[in-house]
Amino acid sequence: MSSDWSLSSQLEKDTINIGDLPLSRVLVIKDAHYPWLLLVPRRAGATEIIDLDEVEQAQLMTEISRVSRALKEITKCDKLNIAALGNMVPQLHVHIIARRSSDAAWPRPVWGVMPPLPHDPEEVQQFISALRRKIWLG
Repeated sequence: MSSDWSLSSQLEKDTINIGDLPLSRVLVIKDAHYPWLLLVPRRAGATEIIDLDEVEQAQLMTEISRVSRALKEITKCDKLNIAALGNMVPQLHVHIIARRSSDAAWPRPVWGVMPPLPHDPEEVQQFISALRRKIWLG
């Protein structure tokens, strides 16, 4: 991994670190309205998927698929939203959000609909434990 890579301060503030896959750090967004994960490739200076070489791009897709399958199985969601936007935080990161037709933002995007809701500490730890098992982080 890039020795000069570090997580952006905004992502650090807004997330809980779950662990590292071969390419990406896996994070949970601090918003209990939605089961919402981020994958952040540990490559210094990467702001776009095209900043990764082709092998890293393939690895990122593998990690997105692995994490998405696990999130869908754990949450039994109606739909997954997967996006790499980076308009507010330029560091390359991929959102994986489990959506339900009953959630506060449905069918709109989740951004800006509701102020973040703090997680119940016990519930988020159960979620993280289940996720770590499903994506082979321990």
